[in-house]
Amino acid sequence: MGSRTAVVYLLSGLIPVLALSFMPVSANEHMQNQTCLAGAEKPIVIGHRGASGFRPEHTLEAYELAVEQGADFIEPDLVVTKDGVLIVRHENELSGTTDVGERPEFADRKTTKTIDGMPTSGWFSEDFSLEEIKTLRAEERIPETRPGNTQFDGQFEIPTLEEVLTLVRDLEKRTGREIGIYPETKHPTFFAKEGKFLEGSRIDMSLGEMLIETLVEQKFTDPERVFIQSFEVENLLELQNTIMPRFDIDLPLVQLLGDITNAYLPPESNFSAPYDMVYNAKNGDVEAIYGELASIIGDEGSGITAEIGYDDLTSKTVLAYIAEHYAEGIGPWKDSFLLRKALDEPIDADGDGKAKIATRLTGEVDDFLPLAIEAGLLVHPYTLRAEEEFLTLHPNGIPQTLTGEVIQLLGLGVNGFFTDQPIIGVEGRELFLEANGCGKPRQK
Repeated sequence: MGSRTAVVYLLSGLIPVLALSFMPVSANEHMQNQTCLAGAEKPIVIGHRGASGFRPEHTLEAYELAVEQGADFIEPDLVVTKDGVLIVRHENELSGTTDVGERPEFADRKTTKTIDGMPTSGWFSEDFSLEEIKTLRAEERIPETRPGNTQFDGQFEIPTLEEVLTLVRDLEKRTGREIGIYPETKHPTFFAKEGKFLEGSRIDMSLGEMLIETLVEQKFTDPERVFIQSFEVENLLELQNTIMPRFDIDLPLVQLLGDITNAYLPPESNFSAPYDMVYNAKNGDVEAIYGELASIIGDEGSGITAEIGYDDLTSKTVLAYIAEHYAEGIGPWKDSFLLRKALDEPIDADGDGKAKIATRLTGEVDDFLPLAIEAGLLVHPYTLRAEEEFLTLHPNGIPQTLTGEVIQLLGLGVNGFFTDQPIIGVEGRELFLEANGCGKPRQK
């Protein structure tokens, strides 16, 4: 694993200052804003699955609220139906976010599949037609954490990607500002190579190709308004080298990174490794699929094996390769670079009688963050959430808020972030920019 490099950030509640040139305090405010922002792009706020802290995730209502709260981008996770339509769900297993388990007409669709090395039981998007999907209704994914969202259970449809794009255009007209989308291809190896329909035939669908076809058909191909992200590598390489050139477009790609400590491995979890590499190490020609990357990855260039982990994607050499050959950015899990340690006992920070904060920041940052920035990669970490169970303590024991986390991350040089509460993310960004002499964030 990469070495740990200590970084100092202010613990007293003050705001870290951008390393940019500034005009004197008495200078014209407009000139000051121009000077500050000349050296850096405005950090973007990404509505993670919409405003999922306030509405059930991946619904048109959650996306609309995210934009109303000021999000610059909204994030639709993409899975596919039996008849080949992209819909937005966090997982292709539907019972965690819909009422499918309460629908007797679909009882016989319940099955067990292996998704990215994990045995998973439930109802799967690829076993339903779009017409059937449209009879389902969204439900809150984490009702114990967000009981207020359960009031919307049963009210909202499961949207298609096309419906999301239609909503974005409508919101742009209403708000007078450009809104971007940040789609994620979910389980692309499963859908393209490994997965099967309920009756046993192969799914054999390319999410990347279907995504680009939809964006082209809908004339939504402005590279300033689209990022495409994936936790896997092969489908991003295909997008960059084959799919997008065929459609004569070039959209920015983002390599998502999960845990880098190998703490989340199958069969309990699959969060520590890019599954396509695990699968292809066992079943494919990694040199043909990954090219030069296959020879530079791993400890001392040991290559792609079934024991590959996200940590193997965080070396200086690999990050430079990612930046040069296929992606404009990375999307790391914030816990992978904001190092923390477990508390002996959880604490109750909000006085509600429930102790939910379980970690403390060490004050150190994993060195892959500055290496990624040095390589010229955008950095968009995930996921900032306001609820106590998702928060931590500063090294001095003061509870960190979502606003404080925004300020900390922007001070470290990230270019944007995913958040379930965009309204708080936007406020934190404005506070950071104003404190650093940049004034209000610019609207496009």
